[in-house]
Amino acid sequence: MRLLSLLQTHRYWPGTELADRLDVSVRTLRRDIDRLRELGYPVEATRGVDGGYQLAAGAALPPLVIDDEEAVALAVGLQAAAREAVEGVAEASVRVLAKLVRVMPARLRRQVEALGTMTVPGWGGRAGMDADPGVLTVIALACRDDERLRFRYTAADGRETDRDVEPHRLVPLGRRWYLVAYDLTRHDWRTFRIDRLAAPAATGIRFRPRDLPAADAAEFVRASLEGLYSQFRPHQVKVLVDAPAATVRERIGRWSKVVEVDADHCHVHMTADTLDWPTMALGVLRADFHVLEPPELLDQLREWSTRFARADLRPGD
Repeated sequence: MRLLSLLQTHRYWPGTELADRLDVSVRTLRRDIDRLRELGYPVEATRGVDGGYQLAAGAALPPLVIDDEEAVALAVGLQAAAREAVEGVAEASVRVLAKLVRVMPARLRRQVEALGTMTVPGWGGRAGMDADPGVLTVIALACRDDERLRFRYTAADGRETDRDVEPHRLVPLGRRWYLVAYDLTRHDWRTFRIDRLAAPAATGIRFRPRDLPAADAAEFVRASLEGLYSQFRPHQVKVLVDAPAATVRERIGRWSKVVEVDADHCHVHMTADTLDWPTMALGVLRADFHVLEPPELLDQLREWSTRFARADLRPGD
């Protein structure tokens, strides 16, 4: 697999360099090359003193070979795509994910199924990318098995602490993943960013799940982040949109909170340090809306609309 990974860069590898990189003899390298060819990989060879190997381009896809971490990462991506609203993508992702899980070894299947079961989608349902698949699976298994978790955590100010928690659920939001857990040191529920979490390990100590003080884990993360952002984001925007909630979520859902009013109307909530990006977000809605707060957003919308109305096409420019 290491040999195949190097060849898939599609660069030319001198035989001696490739053998050194893999820490094997040239004879072992030739034997592994022959094995790859038997599996259907078209490896081209050049003879002579400077002889080497290269994977031919444009060949049909041979049998797929991936390692454990790649398998989990692929499953995470397919689970995210299965939650998308893009026509055809969700259905195809579900089919591919089902096929992938069926051919996985039992231990990998257990990890992937735990990750899917213990994950609650955040805004827009998009999975974060800034997370180690191995870390995610350790946490997901602890969540599923109601097993205490211990890890090293780095706060926003750089302070490091050891945490013992009762893990509840994983929540992907934007490009980040969050763990919702009961902190046994602080004696309260907390949200932890996975990219700031190191060396998670299950302790073997089981616990009885507590009641989460929110409708679900995604709602708890949203409330936690809104409380944090409100400290340095002064503008709280609320708008009534003349469009179905599903349509609005598809267009700007990952940057806002959308609450259905009725079949044809919804409220949109946004927090921002300036009113520029809420103005741009409302512009891409392609729907009528009514500003409920703050009043200064109306002033900015009028100023922008006046400037846009003055725009023209100058011949020769």
